[in-house]
Amino acid sequence: MADVRLEVEGAVATITIDRPQRRNALNEAVLGELLAAFEVAKRDPAVRAVVLTGAGDKAFCAGGDLAPGGGGGGPLGMHWSRGAFADLLLAMRKVGKPIVGRVAGDALGGGFGLLLACDLVVVREDARLGCPEIDVGLFPMMIMALITRHVPRKMAVEMMLTGRKITGREAEALYLVNRCVPSSEVDGAVAELVSSLTSKSPAVLRLGLEAFHAMGDMGFEEALRFLHQSLTINTMAEDAAEGIMAFIQKRPAEWKGR
Repeated sequence: MADVRLEVEGAVATITIDRPQRRNALNEAVLGELLAAFEVAKRDPAVRAVVLTGAGDKAFCAGGDLAPGGGGGGPLGMHWSRGAFADLLLAMRKVGKPIVGRVAGDALGGGFGLLLACDLVVVREDARLGCPEIDVGLFPMMIMALITRHVPRKMAVEMMLTGRKITGREAEALYLVNRCVPSSEVDGAVAELVSSLTSKSPAVLRLGLEAFHAMGDMGFEEALRFLHQSLTINTMAEDAAEGIMAFIQKRPAEWKGR
């Protein structure tokens, strides 16, 4: 992969957008490589958590690459190629392993969408987050699906209509991220979260994440019925029996992942 690095160390896969010279902006090639990296992480049984980050300390991801180039296939080709971003956001929901966003720089436009698509996020306190597309005559159409599910309504409209950026601290106050820390503490905070995640049953984490994402757009009764069935499946897992027995016996659980 030329613009995306995938590194697996122990139970953690780290996916890095490696275009610091372009502020880790997204283009068709990057989107394809990100999709491939997440697929590898999904299928690797040794991987229990995924960290998504950007190279350098300027930007996590500055959004879509506005530089001239590409465009093969004319307007329809460009339209279809943009669908890769939707494919990526959907794929992130189906990894079945928690994704931790390591945001040590600005997350703007599509980069803000990637941040919101992560399950957990650690952000540098002075990072800028938002959707400034309006300033170049565009609207954050695709990431609106994520913005409206995470950002309070009035703030969401203000950010989209004005292009206003918020700091990591403001994002923390809005509960858009899990940890907001100084630059020197980003890696430690990420490591702490990842350590907690990899100590849990990977099978139950997958069941829980799949249920969480599936029930998000359901009505209340539909969600309850679905989660009732999900709980029954959970109780049938070997790791559930092991977890309960370990609790009773006051010992660490030995997860089998099934």
